[in-house]
Amino acid sequence: MSENAAPGLISELKLAVPWGHIAAKAWGSLQGPPVLCLHGWLDNASSFDRLIPLLPQDFYYVAMDFGGHGLSSHYSPGVPYYLQTFVSEIRRVVAALKWNRFSILGHSFGGVVGGMFFCTFPEMVDKLILLDTPLFLLESDEMENLLTYKRRAIEHVLQVEASQEPSHVFSLKQLLQRLLKSNSHLSEECGELLLQRGTTKVATEMEFRHVAQAGLELLNSSDPTDSTSQNGRITGLVLNRDQRLAWAENSIDFISRELCAHSIRKLQAHVLLIKAVHGYFDSRQNYSEKESLSFMIDTMKSTLKEQFQFVEVPGNHCVHMSEPQHVASIISSFLQCTHMLPAQL
Repeated sequence: MSENAAPGLISELKLAVPWGHIAAKAWGSLQGPPVLCLHGWLDNASSFDRLIPLLPQDFYYVAMDFGGHGLSSHYSPGVPYYLQTFVSEIRRVVAALKWNRFSILGHSFGGVVGGMFFCTFPEMVDKLILLDTPLFLLESDEMENLLTYKRRAIEHVLQVEASQEPSHVFSLKQLLQRLLKSNSHLSEECGELLLQRGTTKVATEMEFRHVAQAGLELLNSSDPTDSTSQNGRITGLVLNRDQRLAWAENSIDFISRELCAHSIRKLQAHVLLIKAVHGYFDSRQNYSEKESLSFMIDTMKSTLKEQFQFVEVPGNHCVHMSEPQHVASIISSFLQCTHMLPAQL
């Protein structure tokens, strides 16, 4: 186990799949009820490092890296990343783990993937916990954009394949700045946590002048964790994620309200939806998107009744990383089924 290992982590896993492997990390008791943890778009399994140690340790938690993320293998050339393929990854992982029934804890995109698995294989899921994420993404006014998304997904993959550019090398400071700029919900500490698993240290023989021209700015760094130069070689970091992964919309399937309601009626498990006050839903400016969320919550309430629980907590979209104490007790109570939860903290 590395010196950066998360508290309570018992093992790193590497599960074989046809295109390589799915990487995962495990906490808790091997004999305990299993919980599969699914990270958000372009995140990785380390997003649960600060939350899981606060949860009951008599459960067995496995946080997987989706294909093309973290330490998992990239998909084979020519194979796109679609929602259905991410759903199939879950089925492959639980088969490798020999789980017949388990719970799902999903954040953001991971919640959407987990929700689709939940509806596709309802008999396999005991409980579903959605961390600031909808169960589905409804069509709303996205109907106007569906073909645009599909076209953009195809063109982006072809462009990446045609370019065959080597991965860019950065310093930790540069990658952290880029990450925080593109994700306002992340703190610097949480950004560093994701980059620990989301990057690989490499050495390149590029001449210093070429490095400078590339804008890498590696040589003037005073940060010991940044890139360094040795014997004419530059040591820096490259992102592990597949360059074909760009926009989540390219991999999402939007569904109709009719299909949403039909799928919810098929559910056989308890569902907990935790909404951050300043999270994903709060940032939605479009009225139809907020109205779609209300429709989904109302449908789950009316259909699942006491099997559905909705809780609001202070914090932003990454509250499970930045302030895990705000959600840990709620998730713990839900997993242990000790009592019904309040609607707001």
